Amino acid sequence: MSGSNRLAGLTARPKGTTVEDVRRVDEVGEARGFLDRTPRKKPGRKPSPRTWQLHPKVFPEVGEAIAVEAERLGITQGQLVEQMWESYLKAR
Repeated sequence: MSGSNRLAGLTARPKGTTVEDVRRVDEVGEARGFLDRTPRKKPGRKPSPRTWQLHPKVFPEVGEAIAVEAERLGITQGQLVEQMWESYLKAR
């Protein structure tokens, strides 16, 4: 480019937003091969209400004991920590 702005003379025009205008634009776009780009529902699992992350540093034997106990109970380590917290609050 030579540095001149060849688009400087262009001005924005208001676009039609009636249902008929939108339908007509959609028909022309589909006829020319344009695909619908409206967002789709996100695939996969629903997000968990458990969103708080903890990254405690514990001794290896404690971490292993927590993992083994959670596995034995059939729950996640996070659920085990929640149960331990509830027990702590009751004992306070």
